[in-house]
Amino acid sequence: MKLNELRDNKGARKARVRVGRGIGSGLGKTAGRGQKGAKARSGVSIAGFEGGQMPLHMRIPKRGFNNVFAKDYAEVNVGAIQKLVDAGKLKADGTLDHAALKAAGLARGGKDGVRLLGKGTLSAKVSLRVAGASAGARKAVEDAGGTVEVIEVVSAADKAKAKHRKGTSGKKAEA
Repeated sequence: MKLNELRDNKGARKARVRVGRGIGSGLGKTAGRGQKGAKARSGVSIAGFEGGQMPLHMRIPKRGFNNVFAKDYAEVNVGAIQKLVDAGKLKADGTLDHAALKAAGLARGGKDGVRLLGKGTLSAKVSLRVAGASAGARKAVEDAGGTVEVIEVVSAADKAKAKHRKGTSGKKAEA
């Protein structure tokens, strides 16, 4: 066998079907789309259309809503903090804030800051600066000799709302 004789096995590469290229191809004229109608035309968008009957997705009752004012916190458990302190990936000295927890890989996301939760046990004396803390988490940190400072994180959306409120105070312009 020579290099110029190398070939794929027969049937390994399948040629694409060229539709609408004559009667001899078997897919000429209507190109396998049948006769006239919405499905024969280009730009067909009938997903969910039920022939004029009210579609299923509109017959089923609506449920729930998305709260646009909900805060997005990165939730961190005290047990996870203890695990990283034990592994040496997180230093217990100094203040641990959102940036430090994010760098350690604990706080994922959370554009409104970190919320501390009380799952697990904590024995390291840590000082935390977070946007929120559950009562159990606060007790666990303080029992270990640490402190929890709850700060108010102002997100970009909150800043925009405050700016809007400031500009439209409701006072009439004096003439």
